[in-house]
Amino acid sequence: MTTARLFWEQHACLPLTLEANVGDILRYRRPGGAYVSVNVGYAPHTKEMSLGFLETFRRDVEAHPDLELAGTVAEIDAAHAAGKIVVAFDLEDSRPVDDDLDMVQTFYDLGVRSLLPSYNNANSAGCGCLDAQDTGLTAYGRELIRTMTQVGMMADGSHCSIRTGLDISAIAGEACKPMIYSHSAMRGLYDHPRNVTDEQARQCAATSGVIGIPGIGIFLGENTATIEAYVDHIDYAVQLVGPEHVGIGSDYSFDAEDAQADLEANPDLFPEEYTRWGVIQFIDPETTLTVEQALLDRGYSDSDVRGILGGNFRRVARAVWF
Repeated sequence: MTTARLFWEQHACLPLTLEANVGDILRYRRPGGAYVSVNVGYAPHTKEMSLGFLETFRRDVEAHPDLELAGTVAEIDAAHAAGKIVVAFDLEDSRPVDDDLDMVQTFYDLGVRSLLPSYNNANSAGCGCLDAQDTGLTAYGRELIRTMTQVGMMADGSHCSIRTGLDISAIAGEACKPMIYSHSAMRGLYDHPRNVTDEQARQCAATSGVIGIPGIGIFLGENTATIEAYVDHIDYAVQLVGPEHVGIGSDYSFDAEDAQADLEANPDLFPEEYTRWGVIQFIDPETTLTVEQALLDRGYSDSDVRGILGGNFRRVARAVWF
């Protein structure tokens, strides 16, 4: 009997409120269980706000009969064997760290397993993908990435500028640790500033890292949120860097209407590159789960599907986490 493949969702978004329903994560339920990383803050959020989300989400996950918190790869493996969903957390900006490197350990201890330094625009850590001038990581940003490699947190280049992403790869490589792009599509296939260049992808792969493909229509094409467009980006990445460096990071927003309202209310974070197509289309969890069969239908081998579906991010976690 074939063992069910592990599904690893490297980035999904519950509503960033204390009233969010963690039960929404059960939409990723499948044979073999799943790992789901949930966002707990980005550029608008302070340290106190992200700590509040973590306290609430952790409490609600622990109280839910069908969800478990996961801090180690061994816990994920046990949940996989039992067909359960395990939950960890990520930060989409370094603002919640509050320029205090000791907070990296604090967030790690609370279950945050990946962090990206700059969300779209420059901050104290480095430049974002929408900045006209790209100077990469700052001196503080470099220390932040070094601290993350020491603590055991994945360094993430999504939403960052090209040079910032390359700087992350260089620092992670010096520490002999993989870095990731948790939810970034391929700019060589569709030219959007949020997508990663071929050079970024190659340098990520050189660290033994993984690029998680998102299911957001404006990154896949002209607001094209279909499984075919999704797998096209997987195909492109696989041809460029190999199947062992590609994974799933759908960026699905469980509060799509609120997310659209945030988009329209914050033109500094979400300019014309985000709004030109109107309401953004998302690939939902149920459709994301069909990527497994879609890959098999395109002729991917069982081992490649296992890697893309979850094994590749699991490998990175095993190399980075403590």
